[in-house]
Parts: sequence; structure tokens; C-alpha cells
Amino acid sequence: MPVRKIVTYPNPILKTACFPVDAVDDFVRELVEDLVDTMHAGPGSVGVAAPQIGVPLRVCVIDVSKNRHGKENNHGLLLMVNPEILARSGGAIMREGCMSVPDYTGDVERATELTLRYTDPDGQVHQFEASGFEAVAIQHELDHLDGLLFLDRIVSLKTGLFRRKNYK
Repeated sequence: MPVRKIVTYPNPILKTACFPVDAVDDFVRELVEDLVDTMHAGPGSVGVAAPQIGVPLRVCVIDVSKNRHGKENNHGLLLMVNPEILARSGGAIMREGCMSVPDYTGDVERATELTLRYTDPDGQVHQFEASGFEAVAIQHELDHLDGLLFLDRIVSLKTGLFRRKNYK
């Protein structure tokens, strides 16, 4: 499937809550494949959500297994339709970046443990617990589905927003 162009801020789709998927069909399965290809093509990307490629549906993909922060603690490639966080706990401030906000990174406080439920492209429902960097990445992508960017969660606009020197 093709690598899709990433929508960048201030495109209004990034600030719009996405629609739930009523049924997992061929369109949704192709969308998931496009998201995976787009994620793998992105420099250092560990996830991408449907609105980032211009599709306002509650679909995202995440894989932190190749990132140094998530290599030891992950569930591999997550293909998620209608994901929802059921519980959160813990907290940490981490630096986040986003392909849709390519010029900046920022310090964001996120839960460090969560319980998640989602449907996969085969229509199977999954529920599991995530922690550490994977939990942070999941929250980042699910924010996209709710029309939020990491910019909306910056700990301090004075001291927590940074111009990116390199996009790697």
C-alpha cells in the first residue's frame, strides 16, 4: 500500500475528533496498511493516526519495538481500530515530537501505565496493559483521534517547547 503524505499543523483535521469505525471492512484494512507503510517511512516514527493522513476515523498504528526507549518493553506492531484507554496510572514528563508538527518538540506529562482495548483489522477485540514508552506513544496517537496535539499538552510553553534542530 502507498506511503501517504502527512498532514501538518495547522490543518484543521488535526484538531477534529475522529469518527468511530462502525465495521472493519476492506477500506479500514487498507487504511491500516497505509498507516503502517507511512509510519515505517517516517523518520524515527513509532506511530501514526488516521487524521495525520487526512482520514477522520479512529484508527492508528504503533510500534515502539525498534526505538531505543521501547525496545525492551513492547507489544510489537499494534494495529488499532476504535482504541480506548480504560485506566491510567503513574506519570512522567517526556520529550515528544510529531510528524504533523515537524519543527518542534515538547515536554509532555503522560501516564506511565495504562489499560487499553481496541479492535484489530480482523475484527478481534484485544485488551492489555502497556507501560513506559509504549504507554506514552499510545496516549500520543489516541490524542490525535481526539483532535489533540502534543502542543496542547506541553507542560510549560515558556520552558517546555523546543525548536527542532534536526528531524531524524
